[in-house]
Parts: sequence; C-alpha cells; structure tokens
Amino acid sequence: MNKIEVRGLSKSYKERRKKRRSPGDCGYRHGCPVLQDLDFRIEEGSFTCFIGPSGCGKSTLFRIMAGFEKPTTGEVLVDGVPISGPSTRHIFVFQEDGLFPWMTAMENVALGAGRFSDPVEREREIRDFLDMVGLKGFENHYPHELSGGMRRRAEVARALIANPEILLMDEPFGALDFITRLQMREEMVNVHQMFDSTILFITHDIDEALQLGDRIIMLSGRPSSVKADIPLPFPHPRDLAIGEMASLRKEIYFHIGIHAAL
Repeated sequence: MNKIEVRGLSKSYKERRKKRRSPGDCGYRHGCPVLQDLDFRIEEGSFTCFIGPSGCGKSTLFRIMAGFEKPTTGEVLVDGVPISGPSTRHIFVFQEDGLFPWMTAMENVALGAGRFSDPVEREREIRDFLDMVGLKGFENHYPHELSGGMRRRAEVARALIANPEILLMDEPFGALDFITRLQMREEMVNVHQMFDSTILFITHDIDEALQLGDRIIMLSGRPSSVKADIPLPFPHPRDLAIGEMASLRKEIYFHIGIHAAL
C-alpha cells in the first residue's frame, strides 16, 4: 500500500537579482530549477534512502514532502490526500542539532510526548524511549554534556515518542565520527523493525544507504530527476563485500560516475 505519492513535482526558485553573477548563473532571468518532474511512490512502513550529488535538491524535496515548502508544479499526497502544510504525523529530523540547549535530554524528548495526558505515564514513556536509544542515566544531562552521537539518539527518541506515521531524516549522522555512525545505523535498523513508521532518509554515504534501506532512490544533478530506483530485498545484517550487495555497490558507484568502487 502506498503511503506517499509524488506526482510531477518540480521546484524552481525565483531570481530577484537584476544582474547575473556569472556567465553560467542558472538563476538569471528565468529562475533556478532545482527539481524537475519527479514521480515516485513510497510504500507504507518502508525505509527509503535518497542519495544524489550535493546541491541537487534532496533537502528541498524533503521540505516539500514535510509540508514546509510548496512545489512550483505537481503535488505530494499522503494516504491519497494532498499535503497542505506541516503535520504532527510527519516528523522531520534535520541535519543540524535540534535539541534545545537550555533543556535536559528528558525535557527535550518530552516535547514529543504530548499524546500522553497522564503525567505518570508520560514520564515512564519518556524514560523508556531514552533507555531504548541507550541514554539511560543521561536523562538530566544538557546537550553540551552529551556527545554528538548521544545528541542524535535524543533527537531520534524525541521523534519516535511522537509516534509519527512518516519520519523524514536529512543526513542525521553526517557530522558523526565513523564508529558512531556505524552504531547509529544499527540503532536505525532496530528502530525500523520495532516501529511501523515510514522512514525517508537522506545520505551521501552509499554504504549507509545499502545497509539501512529497503530501497534507494538516486537523484541526478540539478535540476534533479530520478536517475535510478533500486530495491533492496535483503535481510539484515548485510555484508556489502560479497554477492548481490557487492554488485549493487559497484552499480551505484557507476551511476554516480565512479567506475571503480573504493
């Protein structure tokens, strides 16, 4: 069953300058096209990774799907209904740290727990979600007292406790070190198996996409269109060095113009 449908979606930004900055300035007179005639569907409960070159419009696409921006043409439908604006059913985890620095980890996660009216149940659920992401014992720590990985875990807990139907994650692990990224990938696989949310995930890391997703949608350079749509019907954990996974990895590198996977 389709949860999200993107139909004929295009996005251009208007040009407000009277003079071009450079001879190749795409924005001169006609505006700057970012997304061009995108069409795809996302199944309910799936984990879809989006990859593409920097500046191709992945974040713009996610902001449109979350209801923060409107497309120039086309539409996005959730459960068959066009998106008209942000919704508590769709939670966005941004690239940048999103925790409020004056709040503890527990207070930050509590912001997503509004569906619990009983104070005792609410506190119990907050503690359970913090425990689930490995932050038991850090409930009363402030963001500056947590590592980068801990802050990301707190953001994931805040998003999940809201019980979103759709979770949009824009390069959430991009600023983390390699080991912490691997740990967070494992956490996300576990989260997807535990919850029914439809997860959309932007990454520049091909291995990350192969390890996490049920599917990879690859966008072209700007103006972006769907360059490849790759299903990943493989169980977890996944070994990228052998078999079909290794072949897919090489294929994706070839799609992005690197003819020998490193």
